[in-house]
Amino acid sequence: MTTFQRYMLFQVPGWLIDIAVLAALMEWWDLPLWSAIGIFTLLIVKDFVLYPMLRVGYETQEKSGIARLIGERGVVKQRLDPQGYVLVHGELWKARPCEPGPPLDAGVRVSVVSFEGMLLLVEAVESRLSPGPPA
Repeated sequence: MTTFQRYMLFQVPGWLIDIAVLAALMEWWDLPLWSAIGIFTLLIVKDFVLYPMLRVGYETQEKSGIARLIGERGVVKQRLDPQGYVLVHGELWKARPCEPGPPLDAGVRVSVVSFEGMLLLVEAVESRLSPGPPA
């Protein structure tokens, strides 16, 4: 479903309430039909005019939860043989290499490729953390 379709779908209940209120005004206060149609048209036009400003609120492309970690870098804290722990954004995550191969030792820099439940699938980016400057 597109963002525009989602926005229009959320407008339908408001339009139904508008119709009910206008019908009541026509019944109780003798509002002419042409006035009710004009008011309803203005309310619909208002929704189309406001769409560009409100579109961002209806977009669902934002990643949340564990999906936001895909593509992020981390460091192996406990050897991945086949599972262990990596540190990503200051948080420890259980992880395993995405491809079968030799275990990844502590200190290896990794990139998050995917996830299975709460288990990160990672691949090595560098073999080890570079040592600090000589003392």
